Amino acid sequence: MDERDLIQNCRGGDRESCRKLMERYSDYAMSVAFHILMNRQDAEDACQDAFFKAFHHLGSFDPERSFKPWFSSLLVRQCLDQVRKRVRFGRFLDRLKSDPPAPLLSSGRNAAEDTAPIGDLLGGLRPKERAALYLWSQEGYTGEEIGAALNCSPKTAHVHLYRARVKLKSRLKESNHGKV
Repeated sequence: MDERDLIQNCRGGDRESCRKLMERYSDYAMSVAFHILMNRQDAEDACQDAFFKAFHHLGSFDPERSFKPWFSSLLVRQCLDQVRKRVRFGRFLDRLKSDPPAPLLSSGRNAAEDTAPIGDLLGGLRPKERAALYLWSQEGYTGEEIGAALNCSPKTAHVHLYRARVKLKSRLKESNHGKV
């Protein structure tokens, strides 16, 4: 069954078609989400939320266009929303550490581990930079397509991509100097 038939059937409420559409894009979605969020559990949550939004808003999808870029846009926005929530939660934790109320200290959960910076090369990139770099390098997206996924202009998408590449190049040079 081709993509247009699946989407038409999904619009009609066919659960089996929805499942097939999800299966078709689940590996792609997980790959994109993981490269942006760099955490498997967060990536799974983002994928689930993006698929839910996609099926909920399938009526606004133009069936003459490809599903993948439209879905990518929803997924990337969902990932970036999660990053913003993570940052807000990190700030909240910082405030708790400076003046923590007693009941929250005894919860046993160390949420600071969830917001700790990642030490690898991609960890220092901003989420939009990681998203632009991934969509360009792994998916072959153009600046215009990256801009649509990131909800920005193609020029801004190129800036995100440029900054990501410059940062990676700099970190690679630093890591090579440390080994010499």
